[in-house]
Amino acid sequence: MFRAIASVMILLSSTLVLHAQDKCTRTMLQAATDSYIAAQKAGDISKMALASTVKYFENMSETTKEKGLWNTALPISLHRSIYDVGRCKTFTEVIVTEGGYPYVIGTRLAVKNGSITEIDSLVTDADDWLFNAENYLKYSSAEDWSVLPVDSRVTRQDLIDAGNQYLDFVFMDKGIRPPWGTPCARLEGGMYTNEKNENKDTCRIDGPLGNMYIVNRSYVVDEELGAVNIFCRFGDNNGMPDSHTFRLVDGRYRWIHTLSVNLTGEPIVIPEFKPED
Repeated sequence: MFRAIASVMILLSSTLVLHAQDKCTRTMLQAATDSYIAAQKAGDISKMALASTVKYFENMSETTKEKGLWNTALPISLHRSIYDVGRCKTFTEVIVTEGGYPYVIGTRLAVKNGSITEIDSLVTDADDWLFNAENYLKYSSAEDWSVLPVDSRVTRQDLIDAGNQYLDFVFMDKGIRPPWGTPCARLEGGMYTNEKNENKDTCRIDGPLGNMYIVNRSYVVDEELGAVNIFCRFGDNNGMPDSHTFRLVDGRYRWIHTLSVNLTGEPIVIPEFKPED
């Protein structure tokens, strides 16, 4: 009897330890992101809080530790992160305007027990959709992405739904009713839709722009910031890698940021919309 009770206690103790190890906190995610920024500034991946095994991706293709842009020292002008405590993931927007070669980068980290288990970067530069790092810095740095008052937040599912509704409306179905907000501004590559921050702008696009599916969607959600980042591809599994980040205030779009990686080197053409029968 004593042995049975002791065995149960050991099992419960082991389970509690395992759960404690798997617990994710905002502080843990911030520390992981800080280590990524330090590594990117130095071009020294050893500064990153890496797990013993890590998966590396760049522009949605698997790569190696040695080949990623994180090995290049970059003079970062601005960075901003969102933290998904529920899934222990982060998304960081990195803007580089100096050093002779500008970039705007969107990097996701997956974290476990405080260590980074996956790095996934979308790297945009001069060949990509509407790219202008100087403008991206100018407009992004003027926006307010501070923690929202509790009454201005919405649920995780509301944020995911808002991101999906935007993509579906813009590219497929004009019957969808996304939560347009006023004022609102879209920052796409470097193009900004509301330079004067006028109340009349809602971020709405006269969609749909093309009969195009947006596939392979995955999400990083930060309820405290009212933000959701969506990684996706345009058209099919081999389509253009894309990042859309949405900031919602009181359940309405306030800021929308887009990074799109042109893998072909050819001009991007959105197909003409043809309504389905």
